[in-house]
Amino acid sequence: MKILEKTISAQGREILLKGCEDYKNILVIGVFHGDEPQGKYLIDNYLNNYESKLLFIPCLNPDGMAEGVRTNSNGVDLNRNFPTDNWKLTEKNEFFGGNSPASEVETQFVASIIEKYLPKMILTLHAPFKVVNYDGDAKEICEKISKIIDYPVEASIGYPTPGSFGTYAGVERKIPTITLELDEECPVEDLVEPVNKILKLLEDC
Repeated sequence: MKILEKTISAQGREILLKGCEDYKNILVIGVFHGDEPQGKYLIDNYLNNYESKLLFIPCLNPDGMAEGVRTNSNGVDLNRNFPTDNWKLTEKNEFFGGNSPASEVETQFVASIIEKYLPKMILTLHAPFKVVNYDGDAKEICEKISKIIDYPVEASIGYPTPGSFGTYAGVERKIPTITLELDEECPVEDLVEPVNKILKLLEDC
């Protein structure tokens, strides 16, 4: 597994895209929100135990993860910072989408990866809602994921998300985009087996 691309966060931490030379154009992203660190643990565990042809950004928000907060070090919710038709300037709370769309280096990195690598499917690992959410034409694969992890499939997360990654990738770019909301109360070690099975499922897509 090689480092295919990298950028540096505002606080100087590396953000990496990992993959092999003959990669399959399916992208898996962990840690959009720094207080949802499960994704990095689960991706790193998978890569330490299996060969993979998927593309991985194990930790998109290392600054937020280091501080244990949702936002990046600029106080921006990366999942509200994408340049979508519905992006809007909001109040500065934990859901603040930035002063302008794609203002953050993390957002710019993901957008550049999508433009260069043209993923045919994307999985993001979040917490805590215990659902398999999707944007775009991903219902069929989500139903398979649901059977593995025993979470319901939901087309909507239930509240407005202006500037979200799902809207950017799944709705506006027509890339099937899956948001796997993991159980934050479950020990992350107990999530290894189902998430490994889900990643193996994507290897076969």
